[in-house]
This record gives sequence, C-alpha cells and structure tokens, in this order.
Amino acid sequence: MKKISFRHDVLPLKDVLYRLALRITLNHEEAQDVVQDTLIKVWNRRDEWSGIESIEAYSLTICRNLSLDRMKNKAMHSESLDSIPLETPDQGSSPYEQMLQKDRLDLVRRMVNTLPEKQRSCMQLRDFEGKSYKEIAAILQISEDQVKVNIFRARQAVKQRYQQIEDHGL
Repeated sequence: MKKISFRHDVLPLKDVLYRLALRITLNHEEAQDVVQDTLIKVWNRRDEWSGIESIEAYSLTICRNLSLDRMKNKAMHSESLDSIPLETPDQGSSPYEQMLQKDRLDLVRRMVNTLPEKQRSCMQLRDFEGKSYKEIAAILQISEDQVKVNIFRARQAVKQRYQQIEDHGL
C-alpha cells in the first residue's frame, strides 16, 4: 500500500473536487466552500488513509456527500456556470462563428445543469473528469450498471433538448 501524502496526493485534487461540487451546487462560492470542507475532512481522517484503496475516490465521495448535504440544508437558487471561464473559441473563425460556438456551449452547460443530480454527477465524472465506470460507481456508491444508465440518460436528455432547440429555435 502506497503512503499517501496530503500535499502530493490530496491537494492536487482541488480542481476535480471543485468541478464536481459546482455541478451539484451550481454555485461558485458554495463549491469553493465544499472543497475547503472536503480537504479539512480528508485531513482530519488521515488516520484512516492506510486502509483506503484510492484517496481520489475517497475525496470525491466526501465532496459529493458534502455538496448534497449543502443542497439539502439550503434553499438555493439555481445559477448557471457563467462564472466558469469558457474555452477560447477557435481564433481562425469569424466573430460571428465564435459567438455561435460560445452560445452553443452556454446552452449545453445550462442543459447539463437541469439534469437530475445523479445524472449530472455521473456525466461530470465521466465526460469532464475522465473517470472510469468503476471509479464513478465507487465515488457515487452505486453499481456500474447504474452509472452507465445515468450517463446514457443524461446524454440522451441533453441531445434531445439540443436537437429540439436546433430544429425549432425554442
């Protein structure tokens, strides 16, 4: 079993933890607070580290649970991910094409934000963080089959909504 270092194994997870917390809370400040609470909780449980197979899965599980607890304890207003910097559009395209690309990305983000929490979390961990089905199942404490179903449903919902808007401009 590998010796776990807070500095080298846990702190580098801050961005991944933040993105997961943001997908659940939909609030920049709330997500930052969740990450801080997660890091404190992981540090306070350092005596348990020797029995942990994956410190990343352990940390993500704590982050998810803290995010869900915050959502249950607060009546929060839904907010888009406007505070997240967008990827820079291709500089070779015209300003009009860049605007269309940005609008499409905003639209997809809003659609993802409206998904049920479990679907959002699965999609975030798989499509944006590159986690395996097995890792996601461990983090969310569900079966791999449930992970696959949630990801499939999330992708289908986003695809259908996007297609409706493209077809009808709704």
